Amino acid sequence: MPQTYTPIATTTLGTAANEVIFSSIPSTYTDLVFVAVATPSTSAYMGYGQFNGDNGNNYSETLLYGTGSVAGTNRESNRPNCYFGNWTTANSTTSPTTYIINIMNYSNTTTNKTILGRSADAGTETNATVNLWRNTAAITSFRFALNTGNFIAGSTFTLYGIKAA
Repeated sequence: MPQTYTPIATTTLGTAANEVIFSSIPSTYTDLVFVAVATPSTSAYMGYGQFNGDNGNNYSETLLYGTGSVAGTNRESNRPNCYFGNWTTANSTTSPTTYIINIMNYSNTTTNKTILGRSADAGTETNATVNLWRNTAAITSFRFALNTGNFIAGSTFTLYGIKAA
């Protein structure tokens, strides 16, 4: 079986930071997968993403979440970013949050971009999101950040390219 996931870039934080940016993303793959195993600081809230520096209201999201005792949904249009879920266990190195984000057709210049996100914190919450970036530009940079607070040192972030079958 051929390898289809190719690591493009990996970042492991040496010190706390609010964001991670992958730039100069090559257009040689069909899709991207972003994986984060990250722990937020005690004041951290909400993981989100932006493409190509676009912070205009060009994103929409649909969210499903569950806490073990509560399940819910949310839908928003005209957001300034892709929403990927709340950070629910602050500064717990024994229960970091894992994010897996699939970005389809990222280099296609004739369609808007669809982004599927899954996040899980074994301590309290699981999220599934569908986001739309209403832009036909090829994605050349991806910013993953927190609304407030920081990721603690040791958090890891990897961007993979998926080759055509």
